[in-house]
Amino acid sequence: RACVHACVRACVRGAHAVVWLHACALLFALRFRDWYVASMAGVEKRLMRRSAPGNLLFVGEEKNGGQYYPKMDHLVCFLPGLLALGAVNGIERERHMNQAKEILHTCHEMYARMPTKLSPELVHFNLAGGGDDIQVHPKDKHNLLRPETVESYFILYRLTGDKKYQDWGWEMVDAFEKHCRVDGGGYTSISDSTNKDNVQPRDKMESFFLGETLKYLFLLFSDDNELVPLDKYVFNTEAHPLPIYTP
Repeated sequence: RACVHACVRACVRGAHAVVWLHACALLFALRFRDWYVASMAGVEKRLMRRSAPGNLLFVGEEKNGGQYYPKMDHLVCFLPGLLALGAVNGIERERHMNQAKEILHTCHEMYARMPTKLSPELVHFNLAGGGDDIQVHPKDKHNLLRPETVESYFILYRLTGDKKYQDWGWEMVDAFEKHCRVDGGGYTSISDSTNKDNVQPRDKMESFFLGETLKYLFLLFSDDNELVPLDKYVFNTEAHPLPIYTP
């Protein structure tokens, strides 16, 4: 707050306003960095667990005053990309990059272990052993053509050059073609990702499939690293590339 007031005073007086604004921008960036580091430390301590027997790293939920739920929504699969971007910019470089790769492997398993090769909306994880790592409840079997996993495939591919992320993306494309494509054009969400013989098409295509999922697939399969370079642009939550401000 004091920094903002100082910036305003400098602008009003017309004295060294640009210098003040750059200084404030730096201070805010450092504050946001501290918040990010603290947040990710909390996620690691309180929410990250490993499944049994396959030792898959996942991010669960805490509710009702600290009760832990070993479930992970597909929406969480943006997190590997976030962690990887932080890592290449010097934040817990090795630790966060390893976590990014492991959580993204878990997101891939959410697809690969389904008969349709399409992830359900969310999954529960086995912590006790003696069964499958991933469990799907009947109300969670639907797939809405969401972008979060392929977003992280794209980011990890750009940052590591590991072509397995392109291979995983192609598996997704193949599954969309087999189970979601509509005669005459378009793709539909499905009600049952666990039954490849009866996916129960919903006759509905969410706007984010065009605006995000296909955009990230396009970028994933491009080997032109200058096509929206990640050191010059940041994608917001709706996959809009915004230029990174450099003082």
